[in-house]
Amino acid sequence: MLLASIVSLREIYDRVEWPIIVLLGAMIPVGQALETTGGAALIAHSIVTASAIFPPEAALVFLLVISMLLSDLVNNAAAAVLMAPIAIGMAIDLGASIDPFLMAVAIGASCAFLTPIGHQSNALVMGPGGYRFTYYWRMGLPLELIIVAVSIPLLLTFWPMY
Repeated sequence: MLLASIVSLREIYDRVEWPIIVLLGAMIPVGQALETTGGAALIAHSIVTASAIFPPEAALVFLLVISMLLSDLVNNAAAAVLMAPIAIGMAIDLGASIDPFLMAVAIGASCAFLTPIGHQSNALVMGPGGYRFTYYWRMGLPLELIIVAVSIPLLLTFWPMY
């Protein structure tokens, strides 16, 4: 569009969401610090230990739900950056394939339906729609439950654990 002179370089620059770029830039070192210090491995090991009495698929569900909850509090990309090393550590602890765990993080980080602060689209429609904070929980919780119920069998079908 820039080469065709449909939009100017200034318009592109004005449309960039700089707070989101800064947030992502700040969260990447946090994710790296979690991995470097062993924090990600510790969290992953704790999740695996907590779900040890259940089949490994339960750890996948738990990871998906935690990723969903985290994406409701921070930007979805930041949630993915923070949860990816944890997912890799969980897969290694379980002796499973990394792919379904990373896909669970990708799906979970994309599901910010419980709060208006989880995604900028949620915040944009809150004021004009006259929505309250509790409306997001009422509609978002059933939607997230449906996503878990549908995505786990599909993840295990397309990205087997072993």
